[in-house]
Amino acid sequence: MARAIYAGSFDPVHNGHVDIATRASRLFDTLVVGVYDAPPKAVMFSTKERVEFFNRSVSDLDNVEVMSFVGLATDFARLVGAQIIVRGLRAGFDFETEFEMALMWRHLAPDIDVVSMMSSLDYQFVYSSRIKEVALLDGNVDALVPGHVVDALKQKKALSR
Repeated sequence: MARAIYAGSFDPVHNGHVDIATRASRLFDTLVVGVYDAPPKAVMFSTKERVEFFNRSVSDLDNVEVMSFVGLATDFARLVGAQIIVRGLRAGFDFETEFEMALMWRHLAPDIDVVSMMSSLDYQFVYSSRIKEVALLDGNVDALVPGHVVDALKQKKALSR
């Protein structure tokens, strides 16, 4: 039985993330989405919120579990019994970053493989950081994130005033 993880900060989850998780769920018996509890960057949403957002976004996928984790993705993969780390690739910049990360993971855990999935064309330009920026500047991100995330972004914006 092939188990895979899809790890990231997901701050917030966007439709590109959901697309990768949905497509990966068709390839693996189980996909465990790992929401990084302590990313090395400032986050807008708490870990609990980010887990909840992703859970709601994939609630129709029976073989997808969402949980938080700390530490290395390779350690998380071992903890949940996964043999594969799934990554999404957008155009250009992502390849170099993901390639270097995959090589480091291969060094740390030669028994765990990395499967990179090309982002769908509709999501090639979608980044969580850009979504937060646009939303806080009153731009429309409704087509880029699940509806419950749109609501959460609006609430964050209202609180920041």
